[in-house]
This record gives sequence, structure tokens and C-alpha cells, in this order.
Amino acid sequence: MTWIITKYLITAAMVVAVSEFAKRSDKLGALIAALPMVTVLTLIWLHMEKQPESKVANHAWYTFWYVVPTLPMFLVFPSLLARVGFWSALGLCVVLTIACFALFALVVKRFGIMLM
Repeated sequence: MTWIITKYLITAAMVVAVSEFAKRSDKLGALIAALPMVTVLTLIWLHMEKQPESKVANHAWYTFWYVVPTLPMFLVFPSLLARVGFWSALGLCVVLTIACFALFALVVKRFGIMLM
């Protein structure tokens, strides 16, 4: 139980740190947020919990492929924000990301990469 609480505290601290940096500097906050902190922490947790190397490696490999279709959201969100407000822009970007992911999964499936 102590291990799980430790994991939660460290992970939560990272998210809070990013938001605090972002309040002070848009660029620094974005740079830190762009770092794959959740993935790095997940890889650390998997390793420390003695998961097989294949599971750790697969997590990193699939994370790469799942990140690609999320990128358009970061280009569309700023322009939508000014037009439709925060919550609508966020909702539309979630829908866009799901659509991009479905399309991307179909495209990479032709190359033998199974994301779904």
C-alpha cells in the first residue's frame, strides 16, 4: 500500500509542477509538459515492479504510435479556443483526436502495426 501511495504522490507532484511552471512561463511550461513524463514514470514503475522487459518495451513502442495522432489537437486547440471557448474547444479537440486516432490506426495497419 505504501508503494501505491508513493507512486500517486510522485506522479501527482509532477503534474502540479508542470501547471506551476506553465503559470509562470508559457514556453517553459509547454517544454516541460512536452517531455514524456507520464511515459517515463510508467516505464520506471513497470521496471521497479519487475515487469518483463517485453512489457516495458511494448509500452514505449505503443506510446510512440499513440502520440502521433494526438499532435493535430495542439495545432487546432489555440484557434478554437478564441472562437468557441475553453470547454467547447477541448471537447472538439477530443473528438478530433479520436477521429485522427481511428484514421491513423487504419493507415498504419497497412504496414503491420496493429493499434486497435
